[in-house]
Amino acid sequence: MSEVVAPEKEAAVKVAVMNQLPGQEPRAESPLHHADLETVAKKGPKQGGVYLQELKLLGHLVLRGSVDNAEFMSGAEKVLGVALPSALQSAEAGDLSVRWISPDEWLVIVPGAKAFKLERELRDAMGGHFAIVNVSGGQTVLTLSGPNAEEVLKKTTPYDVHPSNFPVGKVITSTFSKTQAVIRRTGDESFELVIRRSFADYAWLWLQDACAEYGLVVRG
Repeated sequence: MSEVVAPEKEAAVKVAVMNQLPGQEPRAESPLHHADLETVAKKGPKQGGVYLQELKLLGHLVLRGSVDNAEFMSGAEKVLGVALPSALQSAEAGDLSVRWISPDEWLVIVPGAKAFKLERELRDAMGGHFAIVNVSGGQTVLTLSGPNAEEVLKKTTPYDVHPSNFPVGKVITSTFSKTQAVIRRTGDESFELVIRRSFADYAWLWLQDACAEYGLVVRG
């Protein structure tokens, strides 16, 4: 994991930056590897009201910095190809997505193989006080879509997910049953959930139960 760092233009600061991609050993496993979703998808129904898929082994980088720090904001935009979004918003640039988490915190998600290079580029481009932490191994992304996906969220989180309050592109961190999730609306009937690794199994079990009345379709 990368160390928190506050680099300054006037002085060189050393920081440990590690590539979290494994070599031949140990083997990388997603938080829901044990659930064998690919087999579940092959044996399960192909039509239903809710579709679920794990976007596994992605790169997750948490950025911390002040919006008043021009070097931080401009450097991030230069590397990411998109400005850091404002409160409760998200942004995309190709296969990269950025979620606003708090007034000084953003979550950047990219394909796993790109995370290490992206972190190095961000550190080189940004200035002032900031922090970058690679949390790729600590969480995963689940997609929830279909005509009944919104109904599932309505009985899972207390946040109002009606389109009038939760339009496409909006992102919130909220209670998700007895855990929490970073929830982003990606379409009229589609959502992305960022779940902590330690609660991935719980979220999977909960979603199976919550989706039962609508028909759950798992995609591998």
